[in-house]
Amino acid sequence: MLFSPFNMGKFTLFNRIVMAPLTRLRADENDVPTALMREYYSQRATKGALIITEGAIISRAARGFLNAPGIYNQLQVAEWQKITSAVHAKGSVIFLQLWHVGLKSHIDLLPTGTLPVGPSKINYFGLARTKNGLVPASPNRALENNEIAQIIEDYREASKLAKEAGFDGVELHGANGYLVDLFLQDGTNRRTDQYGGSLENRTRFLLEVTQALIDVWGNGRVGVRLSPSGTYGGVYDSDPITLFSYVAQMLNQFNLAYLHLIEPRMDGTDIKEIGLKPVAANRLRNIYKGNIIVAGGFSQKDAEEILEDGDADLVAFGRNFIANPDLIERMRNGFSLNEYDRKTFIEGGEHGYTDYPFYKEL
Repeated sequence: MLFSPFNMGKFTLFNRIVMAPLTRLRADENDVPTALMREYYSQRATKGALIITEGAIISRAARGFLNAPGIYNQLQVAEWQKITSAVHAKGSVIFLQLWHVGLKSHIDLLPTGTLPVGPSKINYFGLARTKNGLVPASPNRALENNEIAQIIEDYREASKLAKEAGFDGVELHGANGYLVDLFLQDGTNRRTDQYGGSLENRTRFLLEVTQALIDVWGNGRVGVRLSPSGTYGGVYDSDPITLFSYVAQMLNQFNLAYLHLIEPRMDGTDIKEIGLKPVAANRLRNIYKGNIIVAGGFSQKDAEEILEDGDADLVAFGRNFIANPDLIERMRNGFSLNEYDRKTFIEGGEHGYTDYPFYKEL
């Protein structure tokens, strides 16, 4: 089934293999995409396939990693346009992931005099990436209500810029302990106003941001990514099954392109157990009525199984897409895969980024 066509929102895909969003940190220090990034995405573009980009920060106040790309000014738009043009020339569909890191930041990365922000002030032990490498996140503070409204507008404006840059749609990063996830989970959201407490209130920020993106893009061009079993960065919920079942139900009100779920086989950046069965998609399949993408260190065999079981419609691959620019053709033909080099995931230039060989070059 991996190589069967699929109608996703406004798009007909030629296969079910998705390039997952992957933080690679090859933008410049002003959050501007580079020519190296253009080559990287162009290499991995395949006719009729879906690429979801790495997270693009929606404002300078959303930063948490030096050299992550942004989508908040015209210089960034101009460079993203070169990337989308290169990808479209190969026939791929490309969505931009929109990102606010929340607490996972450092004062060296933020506008002068500001601290990392989240729904509540908590003891947070995540790492940010500055000129000094990975460092402990700075002390944080809780957002005021008027600031929440401004961040929603930042998402809206970033979404408009993504459209200007030539993307086919956007994905809201609601996973991995970043800002949207912090609002969802009661371990990090201790507010007592309309954005905290009940399921309805903790879900409010996610739904308001999603509506802002839909306002810009319309139906079938917005995706949402969640990590229902994620504890990355110390994020947790007292009842995650009830929480994410409710979230999935509430997302039915939107005509999304897809819901993107990270399976519990993933723990931060490590695969806990290759053979661990997917459970998030299985649990939410009967609740969420739209298209589902799953991610989580899947092999080709695992991917075929989850598609055959009917728990997902598309499968996102990460590490193997890093090491194999022609991953889809390798899988289609049963070719062996290049091994990835973990040390180059978020460091360096072209090495471990654009210098992995295509199969025909071996």
